[in-house]
Amino acid sequence: MEPTANQYGRTDLLAKKTIIGAIVASLLGVCAAVAEPVYKVGSTTTGNPFTFLDVSTNKVDGMMVDLMNAIAEDQGIEVDIQPVPFEALIPSLQSGKIDIMSAAVTITPVRAEIVDFTVPIFPYTDAVIVPKNDDTEYKSAADFAGKTIGVQGGTAFYDYLEKLGSFKEIKTYTSIADIMRDVELGRIAAGFADEPIMRHRLSGKDDAAIKLVETYEPFYVGQVAMAVKKGNAELLGKLNAGIEKIKASGKLEELQTKWGLR
Repeated sequence: MEPTANQYGRTDLLAKKTIIGAIVASLLGVCAAVAEPVYKVGSTTTGNPFTFLDVSTNKVDGMMVDLMNAIAEDQGIEVDIQPVPFEALIPSLQSGKIDIMSAAVTITPVRAEIVDFTVPIFPYTDAVIVPKNDDTEYKSAADFAGKTIGVQGGTAFYDYLEKLGSFKEIKTYTSIADIMRDVELGRIAAGFADEPIMRHRLSGKDDAAIKLVETYEPFYVGQVAMAVKKGNAELLGKLNAGIEKIKASGKLEELQTKWGLR
């Protein structure tokens, strides 16, 4: 029996629907692939060896960048490392300009109220530098009472020193390099900043005009962690899982050794 025109029509319609369905499915697959987010990561350019600008590549490099990339590889996510000034890290996270904060930032109760921190990564303390010819055996920050000191703005170190209220003046700086410069030039009597960063900067520089005070007892012992915008539990979970796996595998120790932190 020969098929009727209606049968041909139904056959053509079914064929068209099948083709359209295949095209839609294909497009949905493409859209799903395109929709995979690229997480913007904020890192400072002045925290060598944790995060710094590599002038040869004009990109941010350092231990925390390597760690972020290792987590991204482990968790199957894409990241874009972007330079952000230290004092702008948390505001950038809150406003959505960045998705992840990866720098030498420690967990504090105040910060934990406005961002969500990952599990701790490693401990961190403060240190103080003075001119090389200053042989005073300073024991604590209180020993600098009545003097002009320097500290990086927006840090837990600044908060502590301000509460002491015993200094002639507290000058704030954007970078640790600027603090070290002003101690060397005699503009400030001492500079308080991250112990690992200042020790790294002074390593092998016996002719430097400044030095770490080895008798000094740090007032701050914190834990460095990454952070995400408050409430972003999904991304936080990925970061935590990656950090724990990298710790367990020994990769974290490898990175610390690579960057002279062990």
